[in-house]
Amino acid sequence: MIVRALLVLLMAPVLAAGTIGVQAQQLLDWSPDEIRAIGQHGPWPPPTARDPSNRVSGTPAGIALGERLFDEPRLSGDGRMSCASCHQAGREWSDGLARARGTVELDRRTPSLWNIGYLHWFGWDGAGDSLWAQTIRPLLDPREMNGGPTRVAELLRGDAALACGYERAFGSKPGTDDERLLVDAAKALAAFQATLVSPRTPFDEFRDALVDGDGDRASRYPLAAQRGLRLFIGDANCNLCHLGPRFTSGEFGDIGIPFFVRPGEVDPGRLGGLQRLSVSPFNLLGKYNDDATGSSTRRVRHVKRQHSNFGEFRVPGLRQVGRAGPYMHNGSLATLEDVVRHYSEVSPDRLHSDGTPLVRPLGLAQQQSADLVAFLRSLDAEPPSRSVPASLCP
Repeated sequence: MIVRALLVLLMAPVLAAGTIGVQAQQLLDWSPDEIRAIGQHGPWPPPTARDPSNRVSGTPAGIALGERLFDEPRLSGDGRMSCASCHQAGREWSDGLARARGTVELDRRTPSLWNIGYLHWFGWDGAGDSLWAQTIRPLLDPREMNGGPTRVAELLRGDAALACGYERAFGSKPGTDDERLLVDAAKALAAFQATLVSPRTPFDEFRDALVDGDGDRASRYPLAAQRGLRLFIGDANCNLCHLGPRFTSGEFGDIGIPFFVRPGEVDPGRLGGLQRLSVSPFNLLGKYNDDATGSSTRRVRHVKRQHSNFGEFRVPGLRQVGRAGPYMHNGSLATLEDVVRHYSEVSPDRLHSDGTPLVRPLGLAQQQSADLVAFLRSLDAEPPSRSVPASLCP
């Protein structure tokens, strides 16, 4: 017994040293520059976003009305489709389809609503310069909800609960101006959508630990994800476009996705979006902007439509990306592995804009591709269950 006890005592330092060594092997040797680059992707979540062009943005009454309207099928022409029909909480606020479906199948994928309140251009082509203006589009589009100002206005005036919710949010009873009520409904809907902030992820825990110098906590992040992250911020240069805490610039780029919708018809992307934005009565230069300072109009005043915008689409955020396929604006890539393969093999000849090329073939090895996918999946987390909407007029 004495010999066994002595052996245990003698082996204890060796075992401890071995444990420390195993932990140390779980953390790559990150340089100060790499740590700074990783730190720029946080912290998460960011401060609450508020839209100065929307007077009910961030207000509890506006959010409550917007959440009720989000689930309201009576906003649609046939009374059967709501915003939640395509933007489903259980599908990362999208629908899991390659192409959105309204009254017909559309040419683009339904984008996720996660973190949408932090954007400054909306839609795949940026045809909306505010979240509330973008929200109006599917309400009116005959291919989608196919409603209209009169339908929305009659619902707000005729439904007692919605009328009460409107009065609490906007400070007056629904009036007689149908278009104004359409805009107000969209502003309430936008106030709700801006609350959809994705949860913290394994990456966030790693990022915070690395920035804090906590090697023990950082070492819990899988080595494959660490290698993928190093590639993401390094040789692959993915963070050129997927930057910041939201992993997106919020701007537009051509990444070599085919632009033909069907024979003889193309999707011009940002070029067409800017044209629609310029003629929209709901853009920030119009009368429905609530921002008295005028600061919110600067972007749309100075943006210019150029031919290089042809075939450009908005850079999506990458949070929850592994849970929200298929991918690209047209749903043409089914899996994350397909996406990584696209960037590994993209041909420069597929880039159809005359602007500055944003992508190049990465030529990734099989292990590098797997590591990059492992990192992207570390940007996922199980979101909390959606709570029961509060009563509009308790």
